[in-house]
Amino acid sequence: MNLDFLYGLLNLSFWGYVLVAFIMVQLTVLSVTIYLHRDAAHRSLDLHPALRHFFRFWIWASSGMITREWVAVHRKHHSFSDRPGDPHSPVVYGLRKVLWQGYELYAPESRNAQTLEKYGRGTPDDWLERNIYARYRSLGVILMVVTDLVLFGVPGIIIVAVQMMAMPFFAAGIINGVGHHSGYRNYECDDAARNIVPWGVFLGGEELHNNHHAFPSSAKFSARRWEFDSGWACIRLFEMLGLARVARLAPVPARVEPRNHVDLENLRAVIVNRMHVLREYSRKVTLPVLHAERRQSSISIPAGVRKLLVRHPRLLDDGAVARLQEVHARHHALKVVHEFRERLAHLWSGAHASNEKLLAHFKEWCVQAEASGIKALQEFARTLRGYALQPVVAG
Repeated sequence: MNLDFLYGLLNLSFWGYVLVAFIMVQLTVLSVTIYLHRDAAHRSLDLHPALRHFFRFWIWASSGMITREWVAVHRKHHSFSDRPGDPHSPVVYGLRKVLWQGYELYAPESRNAQTLEKYGRGTPDDWLERNIYARYRSLGVILMVVTDLVLFGVPGIIIVAVQMMAMPFFAAGIINGVGHHSGYRNYECDDAARNIVPWGVFLGGEELHNNHHAFPSSAKFSARRWEFDSGWACIRLFEMLGLARVARLAPVPARVEPRNHVDLENLRAVIVNRMHVLREYSRKVTLPVLHAERRQSSISIPAGVRKLLVRHPRLLDDGAVARLQEVHARHHALKVVHEFRERLAHLWSGAHASNEKLLAHFKEWCVQAEASGIKALQEFARTLRGYALQPVVAG
């Protein structure tokens, strides 16, 4: 008896079905990272209308997700990152909850009318969205299931299962869970976001989560020479084909001869490049002073102090704060450089301060840092006087 019909119209080999499943999952991953995330949520990218609509259709067909809902939940995540109000933070809910029940956290928030109204603006609201995608959200999944069964037969059931499970686990679980729990940090932003691995390949570059939270409006997630963002590689290909235009990238510090007197342009350059400034402060001030104290002081410095000195205060629990205060009490130089770091961060936390007050604060910081008697801090203050604004060129 001929059973070829059980394997669908294409009747592929075993590895053929594996390849099809992999390609379909990767297409969904790219639809999420390029269209939903970088184009729709953060406006860092401007896709060609045809490509944008293809991704919108694929998301609807492969998962039943609606653009406005995903974008609204994600924007709220950035507004309350790792604080009460964050829809899916492992800091708030615990890693196990987010990892294994990420979709259960996403679903109710995506139906929250207030969330959609406040954070879902600027998303598609055309006839197709209102009358097809939003109204018949299950229809796309049904069409995908039927298509898989016709083309791939019984193995299509497994392909459908892989498609349906991949995004809730990888996007809602791995990125939102592990991406705020484990990994390394290039930048000390005020949330717990981490880069899971330096090679963002299988999840479209979303693995580089700390980089994204440091520069949310950048279309490129990789930041170091040895990091790779597969989503960015696809974007560059789309650019060459005339199907995409990069709107924003992370700022790149420009350096000029240090000024004798700081001015408003210098201040703006420091604020725009604040993530770079904090990183350089840790590398050129905090860590050298810590190493010097370990060499010169007769009082031992416990392990783990490095993390306490560079982390944002909001990420330190009561026990960590107490340990940090104990270190400050015993090591005056570490206390001084840490206090200067926090004072520097006030430049960009004072959003409602006038330019005059911010500039006065910056001038005072530079003068006092250069008079601190701590060589690393003095040299860093002089380098800050050399920061300048420069246009960010895509690519």
